[in-house]
Amino acid sequence: MNQPLQAVRGMNDILPDEAEAWEHFEDIVRDWLRSYGYRPIRMPIVEPTPLFKRAIGEVTDIVEKEMYSFEDALNGELLTLRPEGTASCVRAAIQHKILHAGPQRLYYHGPMFRHERPQKGRYRQFHQIGVEALGFDGPDIDAEHILMCARLWEDLGLEDVRLELNSLGSSDERARHRAELVAYLEAHRERLDEDGKRRLHTNPLRILDTKNPDLQDLVDQAPKLLDFLGAESLAHFEGVQVLLKDAGIPFRINHRLVRGLDYYNRTVFEWVTTRLGAQGTICAGGRYDGLVEQLGGKPAPAAGFAMGVERLLALWSESGGEPERAQPDVYVVHAGEPAQRLAFRAAEALRGHGFAVLTHCGGGSFKSQMKKADASGAALAVVIGDDEAAAGEVGLKPLRGPGGQQRVSLDGLAAAAAGYLFVEEEEEDGGL
Repeated sequence: MNQPLQAVRGMNDILPDEAEAWEHFEDIVRDWLRSYGYRPIRMPIVEPTPLFKRAIGEVTDIVEKEMYSFEDALNGELLTLRPEGTASCVRAAIQHKILHAGPQRLYYHGPMFRHERPQKGRYRQFHQIGVEALGFDGPDIDAEHILMCARLWEDLGLEDVRLELNSLGSSDERARHRAELVAYLEAHRERLDEDGKRRLHTNPLRILDTKNPDLQDLVDQAPKLLDFLGAESLAHFEGVQVLLKDAGIPFRINHRLVRGLDYYNRTVFEWVTTRLGAQGTICAGGRYDGLVEQLGGKPAPAAGFAMGVERLLALWSESGGEPERAQPDVYVVHAGEPAQRLAFRAAEALRGHGFAVLTHCGGGSFKSQMKKADASGAALAVVIGDDEAAAGEVGLKPLRGPGGQQRVSLDGLAAAAAGYLFVEEEEEDGGL
């Protein structure tokens, strides 16, 4: 006997009950994004490996240890399953010259891939919703992105979510800070862990983001990037803060917030929670003004953010959010070949008028079918037997509340169903 196959570790099936929650969440997200004027874009899951090495950085954890990269056996091309969406989105914008039409507000959603140790909220195939604003300069778009997130948390009823904010300044300012930071860390090299020693001369900013409790005092005393910002960067950062304060959005400036991708500059932010254990970041982003030029396009400012769907859904559930299960309006019960043929006609007629209809398949007695009709959550059952089939009529039976079965013609079925369902909705709404 063949052994059953299992999904790849860290790449999970999303079964119907959970998938319905995902779809409900995605509907909320699409409406939210449209309300801010963002338009969808869809990029391939597989991209050339050099795209991510150039965009993310050769010495980042993602490129060094986490990417699923392989050589295409047919042509020798080096390819990678996308570990994030920003580089792909910018590549698409450059390739198709969409910035020629002016600044663009874009969003995408779908699977990303990183070879990490699977744990709650972190998987090897995970899903992100990404938002990118290409061609916009100034602090206003940075603030818009943060305000958008605050609006979504409110729409979802999320609790215990807070905003952390920082500025990474310009590349020149980071270079001056880097020199001071490396000198400081070199003076305390014996206190660094192995990861810190490895990053010291390749990506020292990431040492500031260490989770090692033994290093917290060391990094707290390290030179702060904010002290190296020039007038222009400080004005930009202050502009973001003013707009957030005007909107009543509380935040904390976190001098150790650096983000794990090389392309960020100026504003960076994270939305974090204590409800998901160690994986507390549910959304992160910032400005990346140099990336368009870095990937071969004409220089253009840019900013964006991404949120992890699995983490957001977990937090939504923690906060009491639970979408209603999708239920049909009508369940069609039938017995006998003539009744089955009429059942399919009746179901399609109802669907043509916008009703959700579940037609029983697989046979069974009227009693067993009615049990399934009741369990489906449908408000009405259409019942067809030999007598109904011979008369070209159907039985319409309420499954919720009072009322007996009535016989109606096929032509009058939609109106009769609507009359019952709409009356039920009005009663549930208090007659409004």
